[in-house]
Amino acid sequence: MTDTTSPPAPTAPPHATSLFVNGLFPRRRVLLLVLSLLGGLLIAYAWSSKLADDEIGFRTASQLLGHDAKDTPLSGIASGVLFALVSGLAGSFTACNVAVFGAVGPLVGQISLTRRQRLAHALRPLGWMVAGMLPVSAAYGVLVGLIGTHMPQFSTAQTHGMSPRIAQAMIVYGVLGLFMLALGLAAAGLIRDPLAAVSRRYPNAPLVLIGAMVGAFLIGRPYPLFRNLFRQAAEEHNPLYGAVAFSLQSIGNFVVMAVLFLLLSYTLSRPVQRWLATKPGRVATLTASAFLVAGAFTVIYWDIRMLGRLDYIWFPTAPWNA
Repeated sequence: MTDTTSPPAPTAPPHATSLFVNGLFPRRRVLLLVLSLLGGLLIAYAWSSKLADDEIGFRTASQLLGHDAKDTPLSGIASGVLFALVSGLAGSFTACNVAVFGAVGPLVGQISLTRRQRLAHALRPLGWMVAGMLPVSAAYGVLVGLIGTHMPQFSTAQTHGMSPRIAQAMIVYGVLGLFMLALGLAAAGLIRDPLAAVSRRYPNAPLVLIGAMVGAFLIGRPYPLFRNLFRQAAEEHNPLYGAVAFSLQSIGNFVVMAVLFLLLSYTLSRPVQRWLATKPGRVATLTASAFLVAGAFTVIYWDIRMLGRLDYIWFPTAPWNA
């Protein structure tokens, strides 16, 4: 007689402190740190906003909308709602969104047993991330609808080459980048896990925080298509419209990452799991390197490289960005 009883679900390693810190650390932590920081530096140096924003973002949004997405003014709330979703989708591969892919690695490595379980296991963390993302996006949309044109993100006035909009972007992305660096250092075992205390009480808190970070991208986002949406929402002075439009913008940003995660989890989960299981430290290495590279990129691109562009400091410029 065949035993159809499913085996018990796997448990976390005994020294795990949160979803992203499993207690099984890489052997060569300092080398991992150095290589990851160098990787983030190289990506920040090589990243072309013209390619990401113009060639990919503007072109994709224009094709989906059927008109010039950058220069065509938004004519009303209905067009703004559609524009929010399309511009969010088109902006998935801008410099603002690189960071969120750091969360994919550790989630793909989690074990599930059947095809149905793999799908359910993949959808659950996405749901928790959306639960963290939408309140932040909606709350910022309400704030824009209430305060509107008086917000720093609305202003382009410059003082010594620095506008309030750019200053806000540098502060927001600098904080987000430092938080990702802290998660990477914790996953590598170089510092204590900053999410340990909250994870003991709320195990899914790390996923909610990652989702909140995705929503927070809008708080500093200088992406031209989002800037069009922001200005319309500020001038409408409609908090409900701001909440809906900004939530759809975040959902559009989230779609590509979610599809990638579902493909990896549902189709490649078992080969990935076998590869990760051969050495206990591989999950930690993947998690730590993803967060360290994304965090270093975010801080260097949005703060150090931006200061270089404004001639406050020196930072090398790639020939294709000159």
